[in-house]
Amino acid sequence: MGNEQLQFRDGEIVLKVQMHCEGCSSKVFTCLKDFQGVEEVDADMNGNMVIVKGQKADPFKVLERVKKKYSRNVQLIFPIPKSKEDSQNKQVPKINVVALKMYMHCEGCVNDIKRRIERIQGVLNVEMDMKNSTVTVEGEFDPTKLVGTVAKRLGKYVEIVESNHEGNGSKKRGKEEEIMFHYPPQCLVEHVYPTQIFSDENISSCSVM
Repeated sequence: MGNEQLQFRDGEIVLKVQMHCEGCSSKVFTCLKDFQGVEEVDADMNGNMVIVKGQKADPFKVLERVKKKYSRNVQLIFPIPKSKEDSQNKQVPKINVVALKMYMHCEGCVNDIKRRIERIQGVLNVEMDMKNSTVTVEGEFDPTKLVGTVAKRLGKYVEIVESNHEGNGSKKRGKEEEIMFHYPPQCLVEHVYPTQIFSDENISSCSVM
C-alpha cells in the first residue's frame, strides 16, 4: 500500500525508516521516547514506518534526531510543510527511483546486495528481483554516483536501466546506459583456464556434463 493511501492524523509524525530486526526498531524507539514533545512512539519494523505522537513535537527536529542517533536514511512522510515559508526553510529532498541491472544467481547474492545497498547514504528502500537480475532503489541520491558506489562496493557489473532522475518521468536505457562497470577486470580474462574433463588418469579435474 502506497503512502498516499494511508490516513494520518494531526499530531502524528510519520517517518520512513529502514529497520531490519527488533534491535533496529528498539534503537529507533529508544532515541525518540524521551525526546522533546514526544508522547508515544510506534515503530513498525515490517512496514519500515515510525509513527510519533505528540502535539508539541516538531516534525523536523524528530527527523533530525533519528538521522543523528540512528541512520541518515530517513524520510519524513507526514506532515508535509504547509506554508511557503516552511517549504523554503524546510525543503523536502526529491526522492529518486532507479532500476539497476546486475548479476545475481542465488538468495545469498540477493541478501548480500540488498544489505550493502541499504547501507549507502540516502537510500530509503531496496527491492530485489532475482529473476530479472534487477534492483530498484529509492532514496535521496544522485543516480550516477549511486551506480559508481554500488559497483565499487559489490565489485559487479552495474547498469541503470530505468530512472526518474531530473523529473523527466520514467526513462529507459538513456544516457545512463553508458555508465557501466565490469567485474572481473578484463585484464584477468586471459588467465581463465579451459575446463578439464574428469577421468581415471586425472582425478583432480571435474566437468559438469
